[in-house]
Amino acid sequence: IVSAVRADQWLVEMMLLTTNTIVHDEVLSKAIVLCFRLHFTKDNITNNTAAATVRQVVTVVFERMVAEDEKFKGLTEEPPAVQGNSNRRSVSTLRPSAKDAYMLFQDLCQLVNADAPYWLVGMTEMTRTFGLELLESVLNDFPEVFLQHQEFSFLLKERVCPLVIKLFSPNIKFRQGCGSSASSPAPVEKPYFPICMRLLRVVSVLIKHFYSLLVTECEIFLSLLVKFLDGEKPQWLRAVAVESVHRLCVQPHLLRSFCQSYDMKQHSTKVFRDIVNALGSFIQSLFILPSAGNTSSTSTPGSAQGGPGAAGAGGGLITQAAFEYRGTWIPLMNVSVQGSAKATYLEMLDKVEPPSIPEGYAMSVAFSALLDLVRGITSLIERELSKQEQEAAMREEAEPVSPPQRARCPQDPMAHEVWEEMVNACWCGLLAALSLLLDASTDEAATENILKAELSMASLCGRLGLVTPRDAFITAICKASLPPHYALTILSSNTANLSNKVYSIQGQSVQMVSPSSESHQQVVAVGQPLTAQPQGTVMLTAKNIQCMRTLLNLAHCHGGYLGTSWQLVLATLQHLVWILGLKPSVGGVLKPGRAVEGPSTVLTTAVMTDLPVISNILSRLFESSQYLDDVSLHHLINALCSLSMEAMEMAYGNNKEPSLFAVAKLLETGLVNMDRIEILWRPLTAHLLEVCQHPNARMREWGAEAITSLIKAGLSFKHDPPLSQNQRLQLLLLNPLKELSNVLHADIRQKQLECVLQILQNQGDTLGPGWPLVLGVIGAIRNDQGESLIRTAFQCLQLVVTDFLPTMPCMCLQIVVDVAGSFGLQNQELNISLTSIGLLWNISDYFFQRGEAITEELEREEAVLLRQAQDKGEPLHRPFHPAPPFDCLWLCLYAKLGELCVDPRPAVRKSAGQTMFSTIAAHGTLLQPPTWNIVVWKVLFHLLDCVRKSSTTADKEKIESGGGNILIHHSRDTAEKQWAETWVLTLAGVARIFNTRRYLLQQLGDFFKAWEVLLDHIQSAALSKNNEVSLAALKSFQEILQLVTPIKDTDKLDALAMDVPPVLMESLQVSGPGRPLVRSDSLAERLAQRYGAQPSLPPPGEELDDSALWWSAWNTWYRIGTECTRPPSGGTDKLVFVPSQPFLTALIQIFPALYQHIAGGFSMEDLKKLGVILHGAVSVPISSDSSPFILPSYTEAVLTSLQEAVLTALDVLQKAICVGSENLQVMYPAIFEQLLLFVEFSCKPPQYGKMETKHVANAKYNQVSLCPAEWVALNYVPFAEQSLEVVVDLYHKTACHKAVINEKVLQNIIKTLRIPLGLKYACPAESTWKLAVSSLLKVLSIGLPVARQQASSGKFDTMWPELANAFEDFLFTKSTPPDNLSIQEFQRNEAVDVQVVQLISTEILPFANFIPKEFVGRIMSMLNKGSIHSQSSSFTEAEMDIRMREEFSKVCFETLLQFSFSNKVSTPQEGYISRMALSVLLQRAQDVLRRYVEDQRLSGRCPLPRQQVTEIIFVLKAISTLMDSLKKTQPENVDGNVWVQVIALYPTLVECITCSSPEVSSALKDALGPFKDFMQPPVSKVQNGES
Repeated sequence: IVSAVRADQWLVEMMLLTTNTIVHDEVLSKAIVLCFRLHFTKDNITNNTAAATVRQVVTVVFERMVAEDEKFKGLTEEPPAVQGNSNRRSVSTLRPSAKDAYMLFQDLCQLVNADAPYWLVGMTEMTRTFGLELLESVLNDFPEVFLQHQEFSFLLKERVCPLVIKLFSPNIKFRQGCGSSASSPAPVEKPYFPICMRLLRVVSVLIKHFYSLLVTECEIFLSLLVKFLDGEKPQWLRAVAVESVHRLCVQPHLLRSFCQSYDMKQHSTKVFRDIVNALGSFIQSLFILPSAGNTSSTSTPGSAQGGPGAAGAGGGLITQAAFEYRGTWIPLMNVSVQGSAKATYLEMLDKVEPPSIPEGYAMSVAFSALLDLVRGITSLIERELSKQEQEAAMREEAEPVSPPQRARCPQDPMAHEVWEEMVNACWCGLLAALSLLLDASTDEAATENILKAELSMASLCGRLGLVTPRDAFITAICKASLPPHYALTILSSNTANLSNKVYSIQGQSVQMVSPSSESHQQVVAVGQPLTAQPQGTVMLTAKNIQCMRTLLNLAHCHGGYLGTSWQLVLATLQHLVWILGLKPSVGGVLKPGRAVEGPSTVLTTAVMTDLPVISNILSRLFESSQYLDDVSLHHLINALCSLSMEAMEMAYGNNKEPSLFAVAKLLETGLVNMDRIEILWRPLTAHLLEVCQHPNARMREWGAEAITSLIKAGLSFKHDPPLSQNQRLQLLLLNPLKELSNVLHADIRQKQLECVLQILQNQGDTLGPGWPLVLGVIGAIRNDQGESLIRTAFQCLQLVVTDFLPTMPCMCLQIVVDVAGSFGLQNQELNISLTSIGLLWNISDYFFQRGEAITEELEREEAVLLRQAQDKGEPLHRPFHPAPPFDCLWLCLYAKLGELCVDPRPAVRKSAGQTMFSTIAAHGTLLQPPTWNIVVWKVLFHLLDCVRKSSTTADKEKIESGGGNILIHHSRDTAEKQWAETWVLTLAGVARIFNTRRYLLQQLGDFFKAWEVLLDHIQSAALSKNNEVSLAALKSFQEILQLVTPIKDTDKLDALAMDVPPVLMESLQVSGPGRPLVRSDSLAERLAQRYGAQPSLPPPGEELDDSALWWSAWNTWYRIGTECTRPPSGGTDKLVFVPSQPFLTALIQIFPALYQHIAGGFSMEDLKKLGVILHGAVSVPISSDSSPFILPSYTEAVLTSLQEAVLTALDVLQKAICVGSENLQVMYPAIFEQLLLFVEFSCKPPQYGKMETKHVANAKYNQVSLCPAEWVALNYVPFAEQSLEVVVDLYHKTACHKAVINEKVLQNIIKTLRIPLGLKYACPAESTWKLAVSSLLKVLSIGLPVARQQASSGKFDTMWPELANAFEDFLFTKSTPPDNLSIQEFQRNEAVDVQVVQLISTEILPFANFIPKEFVGRIMSMLNKGSIHSQSSSFTEAEMDIRMREEFSKVCFETLLQFSFSNKVSTPQEGYISRMALSVLLQRAQDVLRRYVEDQRLSGRCPLPRQQVTEIIFVLKAISTLMDSLKKTQPENVDGNVWVQVIALYPTLVECITCSSPEVSSALKDALGPFKDFMQPPVSKVQNGES
């Protein structure tokens, strides 16, 4: 039999193979039946061989049909429509081979369904398993047959599908644990592994090849498949089902078709979604129901190699890949190559019993299926997307359209919908499964695959614009990156939204699983959480780090699709970076931080080596932002900003180190996107500015670091077009720098200013329109900021002034001035204030040098502004408008300096004042004349007002030290004294300007008014109670009168006299000490400039103008003089202020110069005013402090400067009168009067109010004024004497002037001189009376002739008695000479007396007839008195003869004699005088002789004193002289009385004969001799009477 069978087999085979076109129909069917029957024999070998033959035959039948089709391929014929299933044998349209194939396939279906075959007659038995295998092989190998021939398609629908569904039923109904035990081929209730497995294989083939034909049927198959995954089904069933699902998952096109055919139809089952959800649910169930109902004994956990112990310990060297979740441990097997669904149990065709499924197999397949599903979908959609984008791009290049019209390509919407539906259908299930797996995974490779899947899904959702799924996937990756239970709000809120979605899979829920595993992962880092929960430290595992890398990868590669999810990604990265301890460094790059953060951060070596890599990827991530489109970039920036806001929130109120991730990355993003910085600048910098205001210092510091780095980078970046041509961008870049000025924190301002300094150093030349902003930043300093800030800002300003003034627009120069001024005004650092004043000086120099260029540019800009203002209809707002713009610049500079001149600090005031006046002096010529008006009124006078006010209200408290260890000089130790210095400086400066710019100022309309104001200031300063101020005020007064030093050399003035026009007088300028006032313009030029082309003499109006000025000055001078010389009114107990000598000196020294200007109108009234002041000034006492410097020492008799000045003033006046007109000469007497007042001071020092010679102490001014008598004497004597000399000198010149005669000047002189003459030895100084005598003699020698001439007019009548009194008081003084007077001195003094008598004898007596008799009588009696010795008892004998003034007596006597017998008597007057003289003489001789005789008798033997002897001899000689004279005189000339007296002498002479002295005897002889001539006999009376 065997051989027969084999023969038969070969026969059949040969027949089929070789004559395959011949055997058809019945023959063929019989041959096939034979094969089948052989298959079912008991012989194994035959059995197997027959099975192979059957397979071969079936294949050959179908191959013949395919060949036949090929043959007839060219002949097209219309196949008739399939006519229902009424006649199963309706195959007439088929060709022979096709018919055989049809019949064969139809019978196979019948057999499997346990029905009788139609064609294979004679079949006795057939197994379903073999039938299903044959069906599967035909369907799989020849799909085109069924697709091309409707008859075959019909078979598929009508036969195969119902068969499959019918066979599936036991599996569907079966629930684990309730099946019957039979396992026969007949359909039973219990699932049967071989059939079930083969059915699934058939279904797989049907779906794969004929899905398009069997849409509805496939829906049923797929739903069944999903049900088989149910947890209640047997493990083996689930395993093969999952293998089948896996097969579908590797065919993305198929999946897309499912989606289109079911999920997108309205009332259809959502098949695609269900498949994915079922997979997810299946995976979940494996963890939740471990091995439940598993029939296999081998599948208990732990039976697999390496059980949980091996994987969980984590310490084993070879750990098996596995999943572990809540105690359930599932190993992971390598089941298939990626992308191919290689099944294991679907291939077990030889197994009858269900195999034992190893633990983890189902999980591994499901895992692969998931990954392949994701991979397939994403690659499919992305490929098509890319294709579309390319096509769109090509179309755009071909015909560029404006963006609004750019529509998507026509097939787009549909395709997109499908893709979106696919993603929407699958994402929830995928996410649930992947998250769970990710959480449970313990294998790096598996984790990597899961993460890749999540990443590609996230990216795909992003590309399709599906926000929710995108965020969900990203959230999953983020959560996995962080430690478990890490409270991160942004993630929890996101998860909450998702957890509300519960997916139902035919009544069974798939919950989103939240990670929970305290898995046995290797911990690689321990760090501090950035959140409040959890407390303490958190651990990072290797898996966290792996997830982090995926996250970085996602952001790096798919940043463009992230949109709003940037927030999630960055928030997570921030926390990870924090836990890993990465800190920002230069440019925002994160570097591993130092271990300063404490012991909280612990990193393993593994992660340490990873950190630089992570740091690098992080940086690359943000670098790649330059490839993002604008919208994505904005999403990134917004996300960083809101992250940063959160970090700021967290950093409030605690000193914990803040997270700087966001700020650092904002900086990094900004730096790499410089080329399009405009689009992100505003949001970026607005946020960083907020960071800069944060109370946490570290946070602020980085905010400032970021913003300043960005600004510097922005300015140095090579933009296109360059910044110089793009002003808007430049201002945009600089604006945040300005905004930083509003931040109050010093550290931020420090950063800001350092940034400015760097900008200046690097881009200073190209700032252009950015200058106002930069200068604004430099100038935004306040006093509450510390020194270091101000110092940094000032460095910037110095740099600007030294290097950048020429490069900036001229409009900014005013800002520079303001900024420099504000540095002057800050009070933190004195040196900076002073240096900034120096800068203002440099700025003014720059203005001066570049004047023309600046003027042009400013005028151009002004024109533009003016036009703009006119267009708006507004006036032009500019300080000091309408002065020209360049002048306004100067005015701003002056105004700033003016502010500094009243700074509270003295050093600043001083420096600013000097700078301001130097600037005006040096550069004032540049100003237009009208601008000077503003300078005078708004700058100079305003400044003077402020200074005056501050000075008068300044504090008088003593300042102990000037800060630090600086000692303050006593002249500056109160605020008041310091302000005094400022007042001095300011007043001097203003006066100097009035002096040097007089010609310019005088052209202004209100010069007179300004002059008055200036004089008012000078007056109030001069009357200030501060010596320094008052003296300086007078110096300024001198200066404005064009006198820097008083002119002492009076001769020069003589020459100039008053005929010179005032203009020429003004040019007598002497440069004083200190800075010489250089006059650039010569006098001629000035005149020309002032008077234009007119002749050199000023027009009449000018003189009037000038005189008004000078008279105004005179009035001021008079007011100052009156005020300061007025003595204190009350008693001396009050504290009194006494003006100082230098002040008074200066005041008086002003007069001569002033007088030159007002001489023409100087009246008697003015002279009186002057006199009051001169007298007052000289009367002021000197303070004891200064007396050693002012008073001459005892030995010198010199004048103080004040006294000299007074005399000079009068001298100037009298010289002017001398050369002046007639009517001026009425002033002479007043001048004499004034001088004579001064002469009296020699004996009667003047009183200053009620002040006696007491101490006048005034603590406030540390001044004690003393006027003790001896000081006053010493002080006033030289002055009085000098005055007297002046009087004599003046009288010498003016004795004959009418006014001098009429005003009885001579009498007044004599009257004044009588005082010292009368006092004589009692005078305070000996020199006084001597000078008085000599002066009297000089005056009389001039005055007496005048008096004689005017005798008749009676104008001198009152003088004579005065003169007689003067002579008498002097010659017979009541004062006694001092005891210590030497004899030589006495003789010298006697000689003076003799001079007086000689004057009488030469100047008075010879002219007796012109002189009143009484006067002559008094003179005679005086001479008489003088010629009689009047001895003083106090003299010793030896001195007697000298002290008796012998010489004086002798001269008196001679004079008497001389006038006794004058033969020239021409008038009765003269005779009268001689008679009188003679009578006196004889009377005197008589007295002397008598006294001598008396003394002789009393003295006895003792000789008489020499003196008396001399006297008697003198008398005797005189008598002999007289006798001679009488003898010669005509008798009628001699009065009768004389004779009587002469004769009466004789007896007395005779009595003297007894004298013992030979000299007396000899003289007596001479005297007695002449008497003989008169001895005649008497003539009778008659005769005598007749004659």
